[in-house]
Amino acid sequence: MIRVGTLPPRRFLKYDWHMLRTITLLLALTATAFGQNSAKDETQVWELEKAYWEYVKANDLEKYRALWHENFVGWPFVSPTPVRKDHITDWITANTSKGITLQSYSLEQLAIQVTGDIAINYYRINATWATGEGAKLRTDKFRITHTWIRTGATWQIIGGMSSPVNAEGK
Repeated sequence: MIRVGTLPPRRFLKYDWHMLRTITLLLALTATAFGQNSAKDETQVWELEKAYWEYVKANDLEKYRALWHENFVGWPFVSPTPVRKDHITDWITANTSKGITLQSYSLEQLAIQVTGDIAINYYRINATWATGEGAKLRTDKFRITHTWIRTGATWQIIGGMSSPVNAEGK
C-alpha cells in the first residue's frame, strides 16, 4: 500500500522516465556495435584462415608459424597424438621433402563463432597436391577446426583438430 506522502515529486518521475529511455537507447546501440565488431572479427579470422593456406601453398613456413600462438596444442590428422607449435610445420616439410607441394585448394566455411577474444572456426578443405613438375598426385578432403585467440591487433591459432571427411564428403 502506497501512502500519498511517500511518492516522489512529479519532476523526479519525469526525470526517471527520460533516464530509462536514454539507458535503453544506449543498450541498443551497444548491442548493435558489438554485433558489428563480432562480424568484423569473424571476417578477420576467416581471412587469416585463407592466408594460412596461401602460406602452405607458397611453402612460407615463417609466415605460417607466425599464425600459431606459443601455447598452441592441437591434433592434426597426420599425427597419432596432439602436437605443440614446435611440430606444426612437420606435415608441410614431410611433403616438400618428397617434392610434393600444394597446387590448389578450395575452402568451405561452415561455422564461426567469436566470443570476446576467442574465435572457433569450422570448415572443409579440398587440397590438390602435385609434384614439382605440376603432375597431380592426390586430392585430400578434410574437416578442420581452429580455435583462435586475439593477441593484440591480430589473432593466432591456439588449438585445432583435423580429420578426413566422411564417405559422403562431409
